[in-house]
Amino acid sequence: MSLFPFCIVPFIWLIILGLLGLWIWMLIDCIKREEEDFPSMGDNTKLIWILIVVLTQWIGGLIYFFMVKRKMDKK
Repeated sequence: MSLFPFCIVPFIWLIILGLLGLWIWMLIDCIKREEEDFPSMGDNTKLIWILIVVLTQWIGGLIYFFMVKRKMDKK
């Protein structure tokens, strides 16, 4: 029972590092992607997505992954 906290700490660190990696990957993808590759929301769509990913961090990265990256990579 006393080893439980020590066993869970590496698992939590793996999750944190995975979410950080996802966030950085989605931010780089968003910056590299052309303006025409984003779903049409109007002007400055790329800038809006960059702000969403930067300001909301890993949650924004997940949203970007499912709303933009997966849809645009299927085309």
